[in-house]
Amino acid sequence: MSLPEIRPYPLPRADELPEGRVGWRPDRTRAALLVHDMQRYFLAPYAGAPVPGMTANIARLAESARAQGVPVFYTAQPGRQDPADRGLLTEFWGQGIGAVIDSDPRAADIVDALAPGEDDEVLVKWRYSAFQRSAFADRLAELGRDQLLITGIYAHIGLQSTAVEAFMRDVQPFLVADAVADFSRERHDETCAYVAQRCGVVTTTDDALTALSAPIPAGAAR
Repeated sequence: MSLPEIRPYPLPRADELPEGRVGWRPDRTRAALLVHDMQRYFLAPYAGAPVPGMTANIARLAESARAQGVPVFYTAQPGRQDPADRGLLTEFWGQGIGAVIDSDPRAADIVDALAPGEDDEVLVKWRYSAFQRSAFADRLAELGRDQLLITGIYAHIGLQSTAVEAFMRDVQPFLVADAVADFSRERHDETCAYVAQRCGVVTTTDDALTALSAPIPAGAAR
């Protein structure tokens, strides 16, 4: 029930991304950035790539988002969870972070390279989707945000679930393919294909940065 050992694999290139069904583009007046579960515990199974590249790309996106006034949200699971709070996750994944917190007191910490900024919001993560048992949807609505740039781990679990739920809440999801990671390149690619065909847009860090820094058309600013 523990996390698997994850072998190194390369991040997808722009020319390897699946075709999509919609032409949405990130807009800094509409978008929010999500840094999903980038905690020491969840990164521990990786033996190198794609973590360094993914982490660097998330850092670039977060820096740009803050500079452009795009809200930045993080998710992080608690280090110790009451069995009632953890629910069915225990049957699939055991105690999670709670199984190692005694040997690694910082296991629940977001990695230092992506430490939240003063104005960033950290959501307590209870289920696969970042929207479950959190105020995330309400916060996005309060901020007038109906687009979500999704980064972090693991693509085929929490990120795909979050993208699907965003879509069902009429929030446009953008999966940033080279700013996420998974159990394998196969799982990574499967998630990109699913999102592109069923609920959102698959993009790259460079394209997202270009879109976020684009001039705002006259009359479009909020």
